[in-house]
Amino acid sequence: MDAVNGSRGYASLASHIRCAWSFRLCRSVLMILAILAGHGRFIVAGEPGAGDSSEAVEVTAQKPTIGDVHAPAGGSAQLDTAQPIDTAQPRPGKLVICGGGALPDELGRRFIELAGGDAAKLVIITTASVLADTDRVETKLAFWRRQQLAELAVMHTRSRETANQPEFVKPLEDATGVWFIGGNQNWLTETYLGTLAEREIRGVLERDGVVGGTSAGAAIMSPIMIRRDKPELEEGPGFGFLPGTVVDQHFIKRNRQSRLLRVLDSHPDLVGLGIDEGTALVVEGPNLSVLGESQVMVCSPNVPDQPPQVRPLKAGVQVDLARLRSDALARRPVVEQVAESPASKPAEDNSGVSAAAVSVGPDDRPASSRESNGEDKLGQ
Repeated sequence: MDAVNGSRGYASLASHIRCAWSFRLCRSVLMILAILAGHGRFIVAGEPGAGDSSEAVEVTAQKPTIGDVHAPAGGSAQLDTAQPIDTAQPRPGKLVICGGGALPDELGRRFIELAGGDAAKLVIITTASVLADTDRVETKLAFWRRQQLAELAVMHTRSRETANQPEFVKPLEDATGVWFIGGNQNWLTETYLGTLAEREIRGVLERDGVVGGTSAGAAIMSPIMIRRDKPELEEGPGFGFLPGTVVDQHFIKRNRQSRLLRVLDSHPDLVGLGIDEGTALVVEGPNLSVLGESQVMVCSPNVPDQPPQVRPLKAGVQVDLARLRSDALARRPVVEQVAESPASKPAEDNSGVSAAAVSVGPDDRPASSRESNGEDKLGQ
């Protein structure tokens, strides 16, 4: 009899053990199914404990996050607005933005290096120059003619209709570099902005090529372009190859700090980049570096209780564009609070650049004086 009772006891114990393991297995399967299905939340009974009570266990199933887009369970993809989206992130490709004047040959060689060296296929756009329609434009091309390149094409028109023709833009289709010579920046935007030619130039950047230019070729790089400052300061759209900025050229040589700060008063969320003559700002991804003989000045507008910020970047210095952009955005709320107040006059600073003088840009001078001497130099 004792043997029978003992046998029943062992059987009962074994049954309990099997039930417990079966419960654990079922619960694990349910949890895995819930996670895979992404059904959100569900409740499963807890393992029986002392006093034969049950404890509810909550399981949350989450789908993975990819980049800045979240796909919540049972919902559609949504942009993550927890972090601000910086629309001024640099685009693919590289930029070599020169401030005009006679540029050292090292700047041209750096441009060619970024375009592929001996394998570079360059397109030189001469439209900004008053010499573009004459044989004298060859003096502007002397540097490029001397270089060892895979291909060199010269592009010019003053007709938007021509700029939209596939045959005209054909040299851009496999170009690795595009260079804009100096002159009148307005002629560049009036001719090419919004055309097939502009789209093909952007295609060079998308293929990780390089776009560069000097003087007028620098002014067009930002989304806001300074068209002229006489008789009044006038701005217009640029090509926007370097978003989040306003670029000015001949900066220290022609005392243009004042006019750039005046533009920034209306666009306090942008970074002002004043590039001096003989100098280039090189953009590679998020990094900005300076080459040449002078400086690039980083400018922020004046706001109440804060003077204008003008910081020099010297040759060899490398900075992060996103950091500069963040600094500009940090000043914006203060500016917006006093948007109705009259802009205060820019103050003098100790950067070595006068804030008082506003000089006439290269696009404002008579045609006979727009082209300077030393025309065989890269910067002309």
